[in-house]
Amino acid sequence: MNSFELDPIYLTIGLPAAVIGLLFGFLIAWLVGRNRERRMLGEREAAFELANAKLTKTFADLSNRSLQANSDTFLKLAEQNLGTQQERAKRELSEREKAVESLVKPIRDALEASQKQIAELEKSRSEAYGGIKSQLEEMQLNQKSLTQETQNLVNALRRPEVRGRWGEITLRRLVELAGMVEHCDFVEQVHTNTDGQIIRPDMVVRMPDHRELVVDVKTPLDAYLSAAEAKDDAQRKQGLERHAKNVRNHIRMLASKAYWNQFEESPEFVILFIPGDQFLSAALSEEPDLIEYALSRQIILATPTSFVALLKAVAYGWRQLSLAENAKEIRILAEDLYARLATYVTHMNKVGRQLSSSVDNFNKAVGSLERNVLPGARKFVELGVHPKKEVEKLETIESVPRTMIEGNDT
Repeated sequence: MNSFELDPIYLTIGLPAAVIGLLFGFLIAWLVGRNRERRMLGEREAAFELANAKLTKTFADLSNRSLQANSDTFLKLAEQNLGTQQERAKRELSEREKAVESLVKPIRDALEASQKQIAELEKSRSEAYGGIKSQLEEMQLNQKSLTQETQNLVNALRRPEVRGRWGEITLRRLVELAGMVEHCDFVEQVHTNTDGQIIRPDMVVRMPDHRELVVDVKTPLDAYLSAAEAKDDAQRKQGLERHAKNVRNHIRMLASKAYWNQFEESPEFVILFIPGDQFLSAALSEEPDLIEYALSRQIILATPTSFVALLKAVAYGWRQLSLAENAKEIRILAEDLYARLATYVTHMNKVGRQLSSSVDNFNKAVGSLERNVLPGARKFVELGVHPKKEVEKLETIESVPRTMIEGNDT
């Protein structure tokens, strides 16, 4: 057998053992190298940590010293800058305060003035409120008094004699207002006895040409006041209807007296005076035919408004008559005055002629004096006489009196 030829069994057993041995040696070598590397790594780390600690300490010392130096410098710079900024801030703050003060001062003054004005207004309001309160209290008292007086007046007007007297007073005031003075153009309470009956109209208004207007006053207030005091419309309606009937009854009763037959100078109608336009209006609202009914019975319904117009017309007639009478008297006076003026002119002409003769004689006397007397007197002065007063020069009168002729002068 060749020595280089290996037995298959040997090859089968010996080759894996060699490989294992090699692997085992390699493993041991690797472990040894690994431990050596670990030691070297630990040494390097220890050296690195030592160097790092030294560098850290050195860097820390340098940092502390640099930080300390920088801090001192920074503090100094900060203090300087802060002082500068504080001074600047103080100046700016002072300037801003002044600016704000200049802006706020007008507002503050306005607010103070407003507060003062508000205080004055409040004071005035309080005083006015007190005055208004006292006035309201006084008005309340006056209202109570007025209500009481009104109630008393209403109660009084319910009495027939009071109503009649009130109507007569109203009639008299209207006559005075129209200029128809008592005992001049009208006569109150005229009494006429006819057939044993006393006819008593409330007024007779005398007109020009001896004409007369008979006036009778009626004051239908009872039903009207009841209607005014009614609590509902039904009662008010009843009261107004009764008021209209009362007016109609007054018309019928006045027509039955036939005053135009008793007064010869009276026209054939009588004036029924109602002292209140509202009384007639209330009656007409219920019975609109009252005016036609009154006219058919020769009665003219009159209220203060229409009656004063009638009286004004009568007064105008009296004025026209007075003017006509005055014109006649003026004509007589003018004729008498003209005759007197004619006589006066005659006398004045005589005086003028006498004055003219006197002027002629005066001028002649002046001429004679100038020619015969004054020349000798002036020679005394020439001879040395010193008079206390010089002789004035006499002047003649040139004016001649004017002669008056009837109706003209020349």
